[in-house]
Amino acid sequence: MQKVNVKKVAILTPTFFRFSGIDRVVELQAEEYAKKGWEVTIFCLKGDISTRYATVEKIGCPESPSLERLYRLLFFLDIATVRKYSRRMKDFDMIISHLYPMNVIAHQARKRYPLTYIYHNAGIAYPHLFHGLERLYMEAFRLLTRLTIRNADEIISISHFLKRELQKEGLDSRVEHCKIDAKRFTMEADPESVRRKHSISDSPLFLYVGRVSPHKGIHLLLKAFAKVREELPDAKLLIVGKKTFDRYGKQLDRIACKGVLFTGFVPDEELPAYYAAADVYVTASLWEGYDLPIKEAEAVGTPSVAFAIGAHPEVLTKGAMVTENDIEGFAIAMVSEHRKRVKGK
Repeated sequence: MQKVNVKKVAILTPTFFRFSGIDRVVELQAEEYAKKGWEVTIFCLKGDISTRYATVEKIGCPESPSLERLYRLLFFLDIATVRKYSRRMKDFDMIISHLYPMNVIAHQARKRYPLTYIYHNAGIAYPHLFHGLERLYMEAFRLLTRLTIRNADEIISISHFLKRELQKEGLDSRVEHCKIDAKRFTMEADPESVRRKHSISDSPLFLYVGRVSPHKGIHLLLKAFAKVREELPDAKLLIVGKKTFDRYGKQLDRIACKGVLFTGFVPDEELPAYYAAADVYVTASLWEGYDLPIKEAEAVGTPSVAFAIGAHPEVLTKGAMVTENDIEGFAIAMVSEHRKRVKGK
């Protein structure tokens, strides 16, 4: 009996958590390759997702958040780990790397072995959207990314916006929009459980899902929502996501008006109900390489309001876009989309 030669793919991602949009893309990518007959292994620094479609191998990193961030930036200096895992790649036909520092492993492996290295380009937020040391960190992160993707055999950008950004660096790519889990994000999602959980009843409800980070513009969203409350006094705003910057999180707590609720992390399986419960999905993000929550909201029938930045013009098809930093216009669009939604129900 002839032995079947099964192709092997290594998918590299810094984390493998359900709260990360990139990691949800990785999970679907693993399923897609497994169903094509590939043997899939996911390598990450840390994570909590298990999937029947892939073996998950954790490399490890410091537990302290500050030390972890430093370790990620200077990962190339961990020569023993880089050498160990780049050598592991010789057993694979293809590597798909999703973010620095995992590109370091892919970059080194491609120099040594006859495999295919694909960089999955989700982009990096503009450093000028951050301040102080965080800005320097992001500038270094962008530089190290550029250095470690130069020998990729192929680059896949998740939007035409990111393709254009990469062309400024002299690199070409093909565009492949992110996919959502169509089995979970459907019009059948039940909104009532979320409204009961947060005692919202029939109040106008706006929702944001994602990282609570400066470039996500949560401070701008809170300012817009304060104006919305002038028109809709009983309106509520749920902000779903982890506060990843302590100082920024405290700033948001200070400026948040009545009606704002920071839920923290919400399990991925509950997200469809949150999108369904909302009258309008809202994001004042100042940079987006794609914006998966907009498509997830759309899949359950919820319109979005967003700034016309990054990939939003090619992603948002249900709702309204507003000129960047136009707080007044953003608030008007929120009220308008809510009234359209209520009228259409």
